[in-house]
Amino acid sequence: MLEALGLTTTAADVYRAMLDHPGYGVSQLADLTGLTPGQVHDCLNELTHLMLVRASSEHPGQMRAVTPEVGLADMLAREEADLAARQAQLAASRAAVTRMVADRAETRPGHGERLIGMDAIQNRLEVLMREVRTECVGVHPGASQRPEDLAAGREGNAAAIARGVTVKSLYQDATRNDPHTTAYAQWLLSLGSEVRTAPVLPQRLVIIDRTQALVPIDPAHTRKGALHVTEPGIVSALVDLFEQAWATAIPLGAVRTEDPATGLSVAERELLRLLGSGLTDETAGQRLGLSSRTVSRHMSSIMERLGAASRFEAGIKAAHNGWL
Repeated sequence: MLEALGLTTTAADVYRAMLDHPGYGVSQLADLTGLTPGQVHDCLNELTHLMLVRASSEHPGQMRAVTPEVGLADMLAREEADLAARQAQLAASRAAVTRMVADRAETRPGHGERLIGMDAIQNRLEVLMREVRTECVGVHPGASQRPEDLAAGREGNAAAIARGVTVKSLYQDATRNDPHTTAYAQWLLSLGSEVRTAPVLPQRLVIIDRTQALVPIDPAHTRKGALHVTEPGIVSALVDLFEQAWATAIPLGAVRTEDPATGLSVAERELLRLLGSGLTDETAGQRLGLSSRTVSRHMSSIMERLGAASRFEAGIKAAHNGWL
């Protein structure tokens, strides 16, 4: 109990001993408490500072313990005064923060704001994850996610899920081969979040409570900055885009099966579709999160199954067979 008021354990022992044995000197207190005389002197200095002991009028050179009714009551009064001062300071600080937030809100555009650089994006995401009430959904394209970016989202996601917020994360199929992203996704699942993957994803995207969203200013270089959007029409369109992608994705851990009619995997079908639309191997691979080597391996397998000697012939035969 006394320790909660700021006394050390040894000083509390000495104080109790002095209350029980008013006439004891330093050596006797040391024998009773198992401390050295030097330690007893240190405890007496501490008790003097806390005004729990005073000079004895009856035994010159010795100290007497102030009764708990007086000494401890005075300590409690001082603690209460300090607490009241800290509470007043906290209230003043809270008011200053509220004014600052309100002032900054007045300077923001009504329906969108440009956030330049990753620090600005992370700062806004931290605020949004504190404010989210019902749902947070995210689209995270790419074959892998930066470990530092994953780590930056842990605290906000964990706190939101603990509040009952629905968190849905959509990753690219290729991330199943990335240990950092897979470990993070499994961690999200363990908290009760939902995680799915798809071979092709729309641009990077975060939507909060279906009322505001973050989208990259430049989809090709997402770390340059983001646009914080609150325009209802734009947010609604982004929600529709997410739901379409989510509906075609599969839960993490599930296995994609080949198309029984063609024998093509989903990745191979998407690769054919992208190449058929005129994209280069490199661009198609980037859209799928696949390396150039993997794209070449897929195309070699497809050409072999079609009996095609060239990419052009493979395209004609794939179209003829209804693969495109």
